[in-house]
Amino acid sequence: MQSLSTLQLRSDVLRLIRTFFDGRGYLEVQTPVSVETPTLEDYIDAIPADDRWLRTSPELHMKRLVQAGHPRLFQIGPCFRAGEYGRRHRPEFTMLEWYCANAGYRDILQETQGLLQAVAAGLGRPGPLPYRNTTIDLGTCEIRTVRETFAKFAGADAAALNTTEFDRLLVETVEPRLGRDCPFYMIDYPAAMAALARTAPADPSIAERWELYVAGLELANAYSELVDPVEQRRRFEACADRRRRDGRQLYPIDENFLAALGAGMPPTAGCALGIDRLLMVFADTDDIADVIFE
Repeated sequence: MQSLSTLQLRSDVLRLIRTFFDGRGYLEVQTPVSVETPTLEDYIDAIPADDRWLRTSPELHMKRLVQAGHPRLFQIGPCFRAGEYGRRHRPEFTMLEWYCANAGYRDILQETQGLLQAVAAGLGRPGPLPYRNTTIDLGTCEIRTVRETFAKFAGADAAALNTTEFDRLLVETVEPRLGRDCPFYMIDYPAAMAALARTAPADPSIAERWELYVAGLELANAYSELVDPVEQRRRFEACADRRRRDGRQLYPIDENFLAALGAGMPPTAGCALGIDRLLMVFADTDDIADVIFE
């Protein structure tokens, strides 16, 4: 159970996040928690709720709002994923998600770094942050491509790995070594590992996606959004086929989302950041149970 100090920390962090986005002209929104069509992704499963599902992310609804003419949006709220429980996971968790039209993944990387610094400063902790027997300098960051990261920390060529090999090396060897001194942004994922991201114009084998790590803890996932309805449908259908072959639950394709893309959506970047994990960093704990109320 959360102590009074962590309850206060959560309140302060949420206030500072809202202040940050308000100052940048973002509109705070709320979208449905129970949905007819969860986002089709390979290894994220939704929790049923009667004849609907609890959302795994507000992503598709928020992107529909961007397409409708709202260029800067953010949302803080609960998300749900089946089968996720451990020191860093719960089936229910709090997500910050935001979208910015006419921006790309590197723009939102800079914004994320600014958010971390603003929250730390607002908490009166702008200097090096103690966390799990190390110190994290939020005033700077390290940015490396996926291929550079795997070569450095695993001695492997990420482009030559299949999904199973990639995930195993990532979890066992790479992730624990990321962000030991400052926030670490691992960018430019293999295109097959970013179902809703735009591919790089100069190299379609690369997706414009990054993940943020602090002291081995994944905090955020972001990308330049795919806004091509034909390609997005193809990816959804391919994901549904893989889930069917694996015997996993199937979800209908979100036709409202695809219709919004078909009506025309500007280039957009989006980011999802785990609030509970961010609180773990500022509370200096490696157990999510210390920062949530159960």
